[in-house]
Amino acid sequence: MKTILIILGVLLLVFTVVQIFALQSRSGIESYPFSVAKKYQDFEIRNYEASLFTSVKLSTKDYQEGSSKGFSILAGYIFGGNEKEEKISMTSPVAMSLDDSMTVMFMVPKNLKRENLPKPNQSKIEFREEPAKTVAAINFGGWADSEKIEKYKIQLKEALDREGIVYTNRFHFLGYNPPYDFFGRKNEVIVELEGNYEN
Repeated sequence: MKTILIILGVLLLVFTVVQIFALQSRSGIESYPFSVAKKYQDFEIRNYEASLFTSVKLSTKDYQEGSSKGFSILAGYIFGGNEKEEKISMTSPVAMSLDDSMTVMFMVPKNLKRENLPKPNQSKIEFREEPAKTVAAINFGGWADSEKIEKYKIQLKEALDREGIVYTNRFHFLGYNPPYDFFGRKNEVIVELEGNYEN
């Protein structure tokens, strides 16, 4: 019995250390810059700045498969899988298009320009300029999966319809946490709005 308690105590300590490390590592990560234009009960309107992304297009629309494969490919690039073996800082969130085929994207840190980025070893990786845009965003906690993402996509559409806000079919999922985060998990579904939004 004493041995079991010691093992449980060690596991709890390791778990706590990992969560503290995860919290600290998140605090220094550069994020996709935006300003909030208006808050509603279930969602908010945001204006995102133009930003550069690394991206990889996949032939799946399943969240589990796409997020795992896409993250692995792009993480390989920023952790040195390029012609200069150069490491690039991680940013947040990881973005995924919600189309028939999924595109997974990491934002490039603002201090780097397209012409300075090293060539990826993986030919599937492309650099993608995302223009300034206005979006509606809805958030949810816990671990994401295809069913949850679809649920909040529908909720967002229904909320926008109630407010008479016109939106496009360009939906994205934004994930903010690494897999080992247990607490404070944050996920969002966003959709680009049609034209300019006015308060």
